[in-house]
Amino acid sequence: MKHLISMADLSQEEIIEILDVATDLKEKRVKGKVTDLLKNKSIGMIFEKSSTRTRVSFEVAMNDLGGHALYLNPRDMQLGRGETVGDTAKVLSRYLYCIVARVYSHDTVSELAAHSDVPVINALSDREHPCQIIADLMTIREYKNRLKGLKYAWVGDGNNVCNSAILGCTLAGIEIAVACPPGYEPDPEIVKQARRLGGKVTVTNDPAEAAKDADVLYTDVWVSMGDEDEREKRLRDLAPYQINMQLVNLAKQDAIVMHCLPAHRGEEISAEVMDGPHSVVFDQAENRLHSQKALLLRMMA
Repeated sequence: MKHLISMADLSQEEIIEILDVATDLKEKRVKGKVTDLLKNKSIGMIFEKSSTRTRVSFEVAMNDLGGHALYLNPRDMQLGRGETVGDTAKVLSRYLYCIVARVYSHDTVSELAAHSDVPVINALSDREHPCQIIADLMTIREYKNRLKGLKYAWVGDGNNVCNSAILGCTLAGIEIAVACPPGYEPDPEIVKQARRLGGKVTVTNDPAEAAKDADVLYTDVWVSMGDEDEREKRLRDLAPYQINMQLVNLAKQDAIVMHCLPAHRGEEISAEVMDGPHSVVFDQAENRLHSQKALLLRMMA
């Protein structure tokens, strides 16, 4: 695995191996065991967008593994003065062991990968967010003790996280039902790709249909970074797609509720659900750390 630009860059076997290593690393951290497997190695993190979980988890992951993470703001780099993405990748490849990029355009991270001699990890683009889905699969497996045969319901905006969820569920053997308002559906090419890979993917406008008998209920913010100008329209269009107790009651009794955060209680998820017994959102957030450690080891070992 040279780069992780899309969830489709992983095989089912690779996902399981990463999750197994992540689980082992999580247990070691709890026990205070040092795993400096990336000692004296550095990664560079290009962040065009603000971040809490992604930035902190990658920085702590590298520190825990004995390495170092450099935070690179494009405004402070020559990227901000017109240097090409390709030239930047070629230069950073001479210094670093891995490049992590959180960008607006998927083309940017793809271009970094095309010109980089070291692994490039997509830490979020407008098309996908594979790092989030790896952590989510880890969380689902912790609670359900399996992945294959589960039903996962995405409710809300069919955004970049949703696109990666479709591919991730497909590779993990999870059935996925996506419920979105008209015009908010996931990328149709992603859906086609998942179905070609053998995925059982349903796209509907009915949140109740998606939630019925689900093992996992998942949502994300309705107004993502860059969508602020559409806020009022999005809140109006997505209002029937809130994950609340009415929807939770349609899922299986032991269903878990997930959210990649940050959350807006009262919009895409009710406070009752967000803070209730079905919610595993903070376990998801923690697992970003452990799963990204495993990912870094796989990319850089």
